[in-house]
This record gives sequence, C-alpha cells and structure tokens, in this order.
Amino acid sequence: MTGVPYWRLSLFYGFYFASLGAFLPYWPLYLEHLGHDPQAIGLLMALLVGTKIIAPNVWAWIADHSSRRMGVVRVGATAAALLFAGVFWGSSFAWLAAVILAFSFFWNAVLPQFEVVTLNHLGEAPQRYTRIRLWGSVGFVTTVAGVGPLLDGWGTQLVPGVVFLLLLGIAFSAAWVPERVAAAGGGQAGALGEVLRRPEVVALILVCFLLQASHGPYYTFYSIYLDRHGYSHGAIGALWALGVVAEVGVFLVMHRLVPRFGLRWLMLVALGLSVLRWLLIGQFVESLILLIVAQCLHAASFGLYHGVAIQLFHRFFRGRHQGRGQALYSSLSFGAGGAVGALYSGYAWEALGPAWTFSGAASLAGLALVVAWVGLRDASAAVEAP
Repeated sequence: MTGVPYWRLSLFYGFYFASLGAFLPYWPLYLEHLGHDPQAIGLLMALLVGTKIIAPNVWAWIADHSSRRMGVVRVGATAAALLFAGVFWGSSFAWLAAVILAFSFFWNAVLPQFEVVTLNHLGEAPQRYTRIRLWGSVGFVTTVAGVGPLLDGWGTQLVPGVVFLLLLGIAFSAAWVPERVAAAGGGQAGALGEVLRRPEVVALILVCFLLQASHGPYYTFYSIYLDRHGYSHGAIGALWALGVVAEVGVFLVMHRLVPRFGLRWLMLVALGLSVLRWLLIGQFVESLILLIVAQCLHAASFGLYHGVAIQLFHRFFRGRHQGRGQALYSSLSFGAGGAVGALYSGYAWEALGPAWTFSGAASLAGLALVVAWVGLRDASAAVEAP
C-alpha cells in the first residue's frame, strides 16, 4: 500500500472499535447494575444508535461542502469524549438519556467520514479496505477480552472509565491522520436523488436496515442473556472476542473473495449464515459448543456483510456524493436499523422471552436475504465489476 498512511489509519480504527469493545458487551451490564429494567436498557441502547439516523447526514453535508472530512472527524471525536464524561455525574434514566444523546450525536459523526478518507487514500484499490479495517477488529478483541476478567475482579462500575479513556484515544489518533480528497475524475453523474431511486440502491439500503435490526437482541441483551445462564464476565468477553477474531479472518481474505465470488453472492452467503446464527443463540444458550459456532458466524453476519456493503456504497455513491453515501449507510442501517432492533428487543425480551426474540432476529435476516436475492439480481453487472 505505497503512499497510504496505513498505521495512522489503522490506529484510529483500533481505538474506535476498542471503545465499542468496552461499550457493546458491558454497557448493558453496567445499566443493569444501576438498576434499570430491560425496557429502559433497550431504550437507552436505541438512543445510542438512533442518533445515527440524523447525525451522520448532518456531518456529511458539512464535510462534503467543506472538503475537510478530517476536521469533522477531529471535532466529533473530541466533543464525544468530553460529553461522555457526563456519565460520571448521574445515573438516572433521564440523565443517562441526555448524556447518550449528546455524546453519540458527535461520536456517530466520526466513522462515516473516516471511512471516506480511508477509501480516498486507497484510491483504485478499495478491496484493500479490510486490510486496514481489521485493526478495528483487533482493538475490539483486545478490549473485550481484557475488560471481562477485569470486571469479574472489580465490578461493572469500571465500565464508564474504560470507555472514556478509549474515547480519548480516538481523539488522539484522529489528530495524526492526513486529509485526502477524492481523486479527480471520480465524479458522480446525476443528482443524489437519481442515485437513491435506482432499484439496486433501494434494495441495498433495505437489506442493510433489516440485517442491522436483526442484531438488536445481540447488541442489547447478549451479555445479560449469558450472565443469567451462569457464564462469567470473562467467558462472556471471550465469546464476544471469538466473534471478532472470526471477523478478522474474513477481513484478511476479503480482497481475494471479492474477485472470485462477486459482491452479490458474498452478500447472500452473509445473510443466510446470519439467520443460522440467531437461531443457534436463541435456542441453544446452554450449549457452549453451539455458542462458539454461533460466534464464529460473526465472520458472516458482520465481517463479510460489512466488507461487501462498504464497497457497494462506495461504488454507487461517487464523487461529491461519497460522504453522504457513507452517512446513509451508517444512518439507515446502523442508525435506523439498530434503533428499531434495540427497541423491539427491549419489549420482546420481557413479553416473549429470549428464544422468541432471537427467532424474530432470524426472521429479519431471512427477509433481508429475500430482498437481496430479488433486488440485487438486476444489479449483478454493477456489483460484480472489479
């Protein structure tokens, strides 16, 4: 990767996803420790991802018009760390909701614009993206595996402090990444509305929304689910880490898989294995072996899926639409889809129980598979092109 600031880009991904490694598995346990019930936990997690519906698009507009994406990233990362510090001054639902809304509005502005910067640095080799992004997975694994045993010894009250330090790491690493604009000649023909009306783009957005909604029970209640079935915090962390290790494996070979199988078929495989993963978790929580199998399927339900989706959005949204394309990917999938997933899982968890909640997740992933099979079929030429 001659001319690409590989380690600077990688360090940012490492810190960003390390913060997720402390947040996603352990923040719900911290909220439960504070005495919040499943509905409240679901709502607070929905607020966290719900800001992705608006925030990435606001910051994408600013970045696209200023051409200073790294400026947006630096402001967002610094403000997110400072605002998150508010969790040290209160624990009520209303206070935590306000802090999460404020901090995540800036935090969720960061990654989509950084993705554009990374892809611009890669130029004509976007398939190499996963070789950089895998360091985010390494950061996630390191944190999730290290924090679990720490909490076993010292308690979940350590979670906010760990997250805060990692947020500071994001702000620090952002200061070292150089700006990079899109190469000349990569302009987008037509207006943004024309791109959004293309059937394959509509199908892609719907697929991403549905799959992220299916992750709702996993991101919101997986740790609590395992905790209530007798798994230690160390074991919970190890299972989370295993999933991301499998994800790293896919990222390492993604640049070979795309030319061989094509983006459409890789997406279909990812969605089909996602269905299987949610069924295994929901029905076989008592079996450590099957939980291990399910966690290995994270390689498909996130790793393979994300590697495909990020390249499809980069191909469909070109030139001046790059920032808003990545913002739409973040806001409509991780944002809207994630918020819906967290909300429905919060209510279904109490009303229907964990098994049926994860069955609902499998149904959403299955629906995404049908949409991809039908909606991306006519786009085969576009999505298979190298």
